[in-house]
Amino acid sequence: MKIKKGLPSLAGFTLVELLIVMAVLGVLAVVVLIAINPVQQLARTRDTGRSSTVAQLGHAIEAFAAARNGIYPTDQGAAAVCTGATSPINTDDAWIGDCLVATGEVQVLPSTVGRPTGGGAVCDTAASATENDWCYDGNSTSAVIFTRAEANANIAQCTSPALAYFVYSTAAGRGGLWCGTAAALVPPLTTGFVQ
Repeated sequence: MKIKKGLPSLAGFTLVELLIVMAVLGVLAVVVLIAINPVQQLARTRDTGRSSTVAQLGHAIEAFAAARNGIYPTDQGAAAVCTGATSPINTDDAWIGDCLVATGEVQVLPSTVGRPTGGGAVCDTAASATENDWCYDGNSTSAVIFTRAEANANIAQCTSPALAYFVYSTAAGRGGLWCGTAAALVPPLTTGFVQ
């Protein structure tokens, strides 16, 4: 008896099986993108930078005042040079450049923060000086540095109609997330921090 050896069977996927696998992979990719939410990841990254820069500017303004008998720049009136001042200083909207960069407390002017999604002014008040969307409100005895938060995770910590801000208060000696309106961000600010 002779046994015929045939060609080996060609095993593989059918077109329908391949389409099903591609559809499942597509659904998984969409679920992962929704879970990661790259837009909010970028917003959280920018907020981390905002929080860090506000704290650094806060420490710089503390050092500025310490070198000038505890006198902070004020944010009302015409522009004036901050270097060598021993009395209250009027600043304009170049408060970082005029007061901190010119005196060496900060090496370079921080870049523009950028307005959070949804528009609206970053400082939301005419009482504060604004440079590159970094806001400053000060009197001769204390100061507040702030900017708006953008990420939904930070905004969600505040109840509407309050807005989320990253704030450094010299009166409190600290910075962090703060909920409220810019009109309330006047020195001395000692309470209201979320974190």
